Amino acid sequence: MPANESHPMAGALPPDDGRPPQLTRRGFLSKGAVALAGASAVAAALSPLRELKPGDIPSLEQFLQKHYKEMTADEKHAAIARIAREVAARYGVQPNVADPPPLSGVEFVYALNISRCIGCRKCVYACVAENNPSRAPEIQYIRVLKMEKGSINIETADHHYDPPVVPGPDSYYMPVQCHQCAKPPCVKVCPVEATWQEPDGITVIDYDWCIGCRYCAAACPYWARRFNFAEPQIPAEKLNPDMSYLSNRPRPKGVMEKCTFCLQRTRVGRMPACVEVCPTGSRKFGNVLDPESEVAYILKHKRAFVLKEDVGTLPRFFYYFDERGSRYHEPIAPIQPEPGGGA
Repeated sequence: MPANESHPMAGALPPDDGRPPQLTRRGFLSKGAVALAGASAVAAALSPLRELKPGDIPSLEQFLQKHYKEMTADEKHAAIARIAREVAARYGVQPNVADPPPLSGVEFVYALNISRCIGCRKCVYACVAENNPSRAPEIQYIRVLKMEKGSINIETADHHYDPPVVPGPDSYYMPVQCHQCAKPPCVKVCPVEATWQEPDGITVIDYDWCIGCRYCAAACPYWARRFNFAEPQIPAEKLNPDMSYLSNRPRPKGVMEKCTFCLQRTRVGRMPACVEVCPTGSRKFGNVLDPESEVAYILKHKRAFVLKEDVGTLPRFFYYFDERGSRYHEPIAPIQPEPGGGA
């Protein structure tokens, strides 16, 4: 039997004639209930929809919008124009909404020097300022773990450390965010293909397609996905008007979000916000396919490793060490989470 006839998500698989998948919300809601693992699983997947209020219901234009990968250039342009109108109406700010495509011959990789990271959390708040997550409650993509020297047990790490200065004398720090896996489990479990991996290695989310089932969050071994349980709150004066369709445009209640390697910046030749703000140069980013890039040099010459190698996700986020005695020592006061923040 052909794969697209036997697979439980047959309506979401490409037909045998090679045409792209024809995904529709109506198709998922009418056929997916039988195809998924029983009515109880579907009820769990769609449970966030029960909490929708009248103001949460999408417009007809948004509801009928195609999956991002099926949209024509004109349809994407119309979607971007709609998003710009919605942002201007809600925040009184005229945004610059773009949709930069993946760059040819580029595979983005992140390398983080944990022998130099001092746990100041400046990366956390630069990320928040750049990517327009909710401020109340505050959603953060980066978690900085305070680790005990001599241990790599992240289960005993402290995410809520509060010393007068950092770094601590008997600690080191391990920031964790989306690892942009080459084999992302979050993509495999999404029942509506709302998340996928782009050619440059970045896993993205179509926020207009996400149904909020949270399967991707359960599948991610790096705690990298965030869910908007409440309507995101962003003060107009803190809104970053430079936005991208697949990254930092404001998200609605009931959808997932995560780090996208600041694709609104990196696909136009800039560095991620967390890289630019790091005071110790601990964060390195670039194209691993370029043998002259800094990240290619690091992976070739430094003692690099990945977190949770045994789960087989093949992260594009690497940690590495400097030689003994090269750690940055100047103490500074750390940035503290805002009250109620740090989701």
